[in-house]
Amino acid sequence: MIKTDILIIGAGPTGLFAVFEAGLLQLKCHLIDALPQAGGQCSEIYPKKPIYDIPGYPEVLAGDLVDNLMEQIKPFQPGFTLGERAETIEKLDDGSFIVTTNKGTKHHAPVVAIAGGLGSFEPRKPLLENLGKYEDNGVAYMIKEPEIYRDKKVLIAGGGDSALDWSIFLADVAKEVTLVHRRNEFRGALDSVEKVQQLKNEGKINLITPAEVVALKGEDQLEKVTVKNTSTSEETDVEVDNFIPLFGLSPKLGPIANWGLEIEKNAIKVDNTYDYQTNIPGIYAIGDVNTYPGKLKLILCGFHEATLMCQSAYQKIFPDKKYVMKYTTVGGVTGFDGSKKEAPKAVVKAID
Repeated sequence: MIKTDILIIGAGPTGLFAVFEAGLLQLKCHLIDALPQAGGQCSEIYPKKPIYDIPGYPEVLAGDLVDNLMEQIKPFQPGFTLGERAETIEKLDDGSFIVTTNKGTKHHAPVVAIAGGLGSFEPRKPLLENLGKYEDNGVAYMIKEPEIYRDKKVLIAGGGDSALDWSIFLADVAKEVTLVHRRNEFRGALDSVEKVQQLKNEGKINLITPAEVVALKGEDQLEKVTVKNTSTSEETDVEVDNFIPLFGLSPKLGPIANWGLEIEKNAIKVDNTYDYQTNIPGIYAIGDVNTYPGKLKLILCGFHEATLMCQSAYQKIFPDKKYVMKYTTVGGVTGFDGSKKEAPKAVVKAID
């Protein structure tokens, strides 16, 4: 059983920043996320796309924002349960909660903060016959352990950042990398497109466009895929060990929708904008997953909501204590790891 002060469901920017705000209050956090790494959409869908509305950053890449948030919360030593989806919740007699994931991992906390963005993400799967037969037998929708593809023949389908970035990365890992996209143009970052073109010229990536995968072949294990040129309709079989379709992720509220929370248009209603608590005391919803009058789905709004949620959570956990807020410029930041950040103290010197 994993025990913590605040259990955060969703490790995107809002959930990560909540760790920092909770840490200032000396509250420990643990995060659950269905994705294999922290960062939510910023890491999984558009890590190399710039964001322009983060205060203090005229421009910051989504992946860099996640890296900075991870560095910011490091002193508060958060725990992570990644690659698992929050499945069920049980409210105990003392008002605390036990949240169990789809893999059976149990978490116990007096406060639960749902920061799941647009919901749990499920891969968009291509419409191919017998696709399910090859799942975990050559077909995967996310790359969790790149070393699995060492010296293998890998075919990636897609035209966004994930497809480009993983094609580039696996070019130095796999025996052979083939990238298939239905268009000649890609939707990813320009430098990634140029890098793929360079690797193609060097013979390190096979690039097939405009084309799409139309069939999978093999006995129990995937052995070949059939690639169809969308301009000429010509079909070619390509020998592969692995097929990775990277067509993005489809957001769904998932099992959280069955937790007895008040839902409106696939979002969780919060009672007010004072603390972003749901209709179940002790459960909060912050970031894109919530809704209330005037709601704006912006990362900076999620940061604000996380801050107020933590203040309310502190009062719920310690009802007899009164927290006096101090600015970090005055009180500094004291980490659970013993680190201390603070402004230099003024030197008082008597004048003769």
